Amino acid sequence: MKKFFNLTLTLLTGAALALPLAVQAQHPAAGAAAAKHTAKKPVRKTTKKGVPYKTAKAVEEQTPAQTLSERLSEAELQTAEQVYTGTFPCELGAQVTVTADAQHPGFFTITSGKLRYYMHPVESRTGAIRMEDNRHGAVWLQLGSKSMLMDQKAGKRVADNCQASAQKDYAAYLRDHPQHQLLDGQPPTPPSAAAASAPDASD
Repeated sequence: MKKFFNLTLTLLTGAALALPLAVQAQHPAAGAAAAKHTAKKPVRKTTKKGVPYKTAKAVEEQTPAQTLSERLSEAELQTAEQVYTGTFPCELGAQVTVTADAQHPGFFTITSGKLRYYMHPVESRTGAIRMEDNRHGAVWLQLGSKSMLMDQKAGKRVADNCQASAQKDYAAYLRDHPQHQLLDGQPPTPPSAAAASAPDASD
């Protein structure tokens, strides 16, 4: 009798363990749904305010951005009017192109080879015209007789002795008037408005 009782208990236990497997075999979709329910949900990337990253990015792209020029001071906007634009030959065969952003006054795209920067003027105590791309750590320095493009992160000059037509004239002026210092700004007779725009330094 005891053996019969033990055998019956063993059969019942085995049947109880096999039942979920049988149900899953007959209804695989139900088993998959249960597994999906118990699996950990992926963590969504959110912003600091808890908004899903994709949602925030979509809203940002559809929302008109503040005019970049509004971020510049009146002095910086005035400095931008003195920036020479065009394509300038530099030493060692380098070449730099400065293009004004028509949609955002005061901002310029500066390219040299495969390098591309987006810059705006900053106040300078030396009298030189200085523009910066804070994101890439680049600086465009426009002096009276030449301009140079520098990579501050790498600590090197990308292009040097780049000259617009007006800067070539100033360099000649310095040769005839060595007492006039390089950082003294523009010569006594500044370039005309047409030369200041310098549409193309190769002319």
